[in-house]
Amino acid sequence: MSLSPEVKKIIANYENENAGVKGNLVRILNHGKLAGTGKLVILPVDQGFEHGPARSFAANPDAYDPHYHFKLAIESGCNAYAAPLGPLQAGADTFAGQIPTILKFNSSNSLDSAKHDHNQAVTASIQDALELGCSAVGFTIYPGADNNFEMMEEVRDMIREAKNVGLASVVWSYARGSGVTKDGETAMDVIAYAAHIACLLGAHIVKVKLPTDHIMQKEAQKAFDQGKIDVSTQAARVREVVRSCFNGRRIVVFSGGATKGEDSVYDDAKAIKEGGGNGSIIGRNSFQRPWKDGVALLDKIMDIYKK
Repeated sequence: MSLSPEVKKIIANYENENAGVKGNLVRILNHGKLAGTGKLVILPVDQGFEHGPARSFAANPDAYDPHYHFKLAIESGCNAYAAPLGPLQAGADTFAGQIPTILKFNSSNSLDSAKHDHNQAVTASIQDALELGCSAVGFTIYPGADNNFEMMEEVRDMIREAKNVGLASVVWSYARGSGVTKDGETAMDVIAYAAHIACLLGAHIVKVKLPTDHIMQKEAQKAFDQGKIDVSTQAARVREVVRSCFNGRRIVVFSGGATKGEDSVYDDAKAIKEGGGNGSIIGRNSFQRPWKDGVALLDKIMDIYKK
């Protein structure tokens, strides 16, 4: 497939990247129903680590099987499928080459006491990603946690290692921890800041939550007021996050969050598109629904981005 103007424009923004990284970004951008549009829908399934099997899969028991998620991503036409090491290994032969994959490098779990503030364990390696034929690796950081500087240094090194072998990097940037209030985890200023930090670390694709109109930091409130930054609508808030990602020079996708009504999911996609975001990375809202409903939901989201 030749490069569309939209994909060419995106790739041109990665000026210092080697051919391997650019090739893998193109591989993701040129796959599935949104191929060539510059938009992305990625299926992430790391919730088993984060929340446990019953909380993640009991709503749709078929989803206990790792093959289910490969099939869902492929059948619905997603750009990529992201998961920890075990699930990707479980379908490596059956689904080889059928969809770009992203190996999630670190994970947490809900059994942890969190007394040491939020953190994640490294659960995979670059060698694993190469053996699995992945297009990218993914990492979570927690700006605002007491140990966030160590996490940043760890992710910096991992991004460097990935680049050495031509793999792209996706950074889940979730501001949480002792330095962030509960409302602050989705505050406009905090989400934009977290996205910017991921870009500063060298992320090729940034994943953040959709922001609310809340401003957590007093100094940020002054800057938003003086700059007359519009945060009145979801699309306006998405636009500000995109601007914070090097003025749109980095791919930014937004998480779907906990399972919610279909109309809310579609409204989110419309706002992301209107605000100039690159798309959605949506897991529980798809795989916790029955197969037919999950495929239909993902298909509708892609139709929104294609229009």
